[in-house]
Amino acid sequence: MALNEAFYSTWTPRVQALLRIVTAYLFITHGTAKLLGTPHVGAFDNLQVFSLMGLAGIIELAGSVLLLVGLFTRPAAFIMSGEMAFAYFIGHAGQGFVLVPMLNRGELAVLYCFLFLFFAVAGPGAWSLDGLRGRRVVPA
Repeated sequence: MALNEAFYSTWTPRVQALLRIVTAYLFITHGTAKLLGTPHVGAFDNLQVFSLMGLAGIIELAGSVLLLVGLFTRPAAFIMSGEMAFAYFIGHAGQGFVLVPMLNRGELAVLYCFLFLFFAVAGPGAWSLDGLRGRRVVPA
């Protein structure tokens, strides 16, 4: 079976939506760990909500929920992309090896940054509330 343009145009938005949903599901745990203590990460014990890490948790939790359901996908993803770029340069690049994230344990920050940048530009794909909002029927 030859894969043609019809195959790709049918499946690209669906796979894009799956990538969005899985990414949001994985990222939401960062926010819940910081703000809700689940899953428990000892480094986040006694975290102050009105701190830099607390603000990151709010962005991660709220942004991930929006991304998961595909609502305001582009602005939410843009903000989260910026957060991850900030996290990389503040938390990882300072450990040395700025251009080698594998050595400063910043690979996930870079990967999330560019995944979110992709969604900020490409949108949510299929199966999103943004898509449902765009399909409003105007009465004749």
